[in-house]
Amino acid sequence: MSDRIVIIEDDPDICEILKFNLEQSGYEASVYYDGQKGYEAIIQAPPDLILLDLMLPGMNGLEIARKLRFEDRTRDIPIIIITARSEEFDILHGLEQGADDYITKPFRPREVIARVKALLRRHKRDEDQIYRLGDFSINFSRHTVNAGNKNLDLTPKEFSLLKALIQAKGRVLSRDQLLDQVWGYDYYGEVRTVDVHVRRLRKKLDNLADVIETVKGFGYRIKINE
Repeated sequence: MSDRIVIIEDDPDICEILKFNLEQSGYEASVYYDGQKGYEAIIQAPPDLILLDLMLPGMNGLEIARKLRFEDRTRDIPIIIITARSEEFDILHGLEQGADDYITKPFRPREVIARVKALLRRHKRDEDQIYRLGDFSINFSRHTVNAGNKNLDLTPKEFSLLKALIQAKGRVLSRDQLLDQVWGYDYYGEVRTVDVHVRRLRKKLDNLADVIETVKGFGYRIKINE
């Protein structure tokens, strides 16, 4: 069965280009020009990936991304933002709301297809992977984190930060490396952003906060007991 992709974009020409190239690449593509209608269609029948414009009638892309990340059935769907707004704030705000990647207009259809394939491949690879460390567990596909019998409510960035540290398997990751992996290569904010998110993450981990170890002068790692 082909992967289903929903396109929410109010420009008919862009929709036609995206739909044609996706279908030529073997995907099933559906188009919605209105944000509210697109959101409702996704809730009724969650697709495998979403291509999402930011400036939309009915409901804007940021609101759609935020709402989808709070719904159990849609919180794990990969989202790629496609927008003409190249300002750093808008892109970062979209990623903060839960988007996985972004492409700015004008774009090359081949680039979009490449991003779609890469994101779907990564998403399927992570599907149902569960990492455990004592009473601590993280499910990459469901975006759930448990400490003992407690389900932790993490933001998308906190989850991605914890995931990056766990996947490093005890290796130290510098603040710059964490910025690249969690915030993206195009992020130009201060490295203190990492420290702030680590502090918030430790607070939510409560009794297991010391599982994230600070390596002075370098960065952080997950503490693995030999």
